[in-house]
Amino acid sequence: MSEELLILGVLNSRMTLSDGDRHRYLRLKKGYEGEIMFDKLTEQLRCESIILNDLLFTVNNQTFQIDSLIIVPGQIYLYEVKNNEGNYFYELGPESEPESDRLYKLPKTEYTNPLYQLIRSESLLRQLLQTLGVNLPIEAKVIFINPKFTLYQAPLTKPFIFPTQVSSYLEKLDKSPLKLNDYHKRLADKLVSLHIKKSPYTQLPPYRYDQLRKGHTCKICNSFSISVEGKNCICLDCGHEELVTDAVLRCVREIKLLFPGMKITTNIVYEWCGVIESKKRISRILNENYKIIGVGPWAYYE
Repeated sequence: MSEELLILGVLNSRMTLSDGDRHRYLRLKKGYEGEIMFDKLTEQLRCESIILNDLLFTVNNQTFQIDSLIIVPGQIYLYEVKNNEGNYFYELGPESEPESDRLYKLPKTEYTNPLYQLIRSESLLRQLLQTLGVNLPIEAKVIFINPKFTLYQAPLTKPFIFPTQVSSYLEKLDKSPLKLNDYHKRLADKLVSLHIKKSPYTQLPPYRYDQLRKGHTCKICNSFSISVEGKNCICLDCGHEELVTDAVLRCVREIKLLFPGMKITTNIVYEWCGVIESKKRISRILNENYKIIGVGPWAYYE
């Protein structure tokens, strides 16, 4: 999960996002869920392959993102994964202007055609591989992963894999008898080393510590209705149980995610958690899992 999606998820629970920010959060969340669905299928491949997910590269001053990339002997597969849901139709543009093809959701709400992003990513990946001296052929596909997705008027010539086709497509891929070698592994290592961890496309709303709702949230349903019973935090809405230690450490991760420059102190974590009544209990958990810096009221944890 990207840092942007993680932050938006916490902010969505602790403040009122604008319509635009909430729409972006839900869109990123939907996309991430689709990538996870596809990942679970590719993890079942038995052929020799190297699977790289969620890559971000820059080549020739252009940044591009890859949802999933599979390296097999003699071939690279590039996938743009879409988790669209509902009924869509495809409208072809003039033959001389293929970039004018349109994708609509019924009755006629236009969506960005994922084919354009796929073409751009394939071209930039090829340029990146050329700089590495790699000449492997690339097969690029748009994977529509959601079983509730239908696309009417879909041209047979477009590189689309629909929900009912994904399993059979991967079964064909799985039949390759060829073996990977050190060349493929070095290529995968190099691509991972070139991955950009901080996306330049990140868009976050302004927020301050004092404007965010405090309190421990359920790991499953994000409810603030939490009760502490012995060693467990129990969600009163969905019933999920989480160890108090795990809950406190998750709160610390949230604080560090939202405010990377803030010093982690017992008082800050106590205020953020809300539901845990004993500062000594929080202090003990922090002492067991972090290094304490300083003494007395100036002490903090790293």
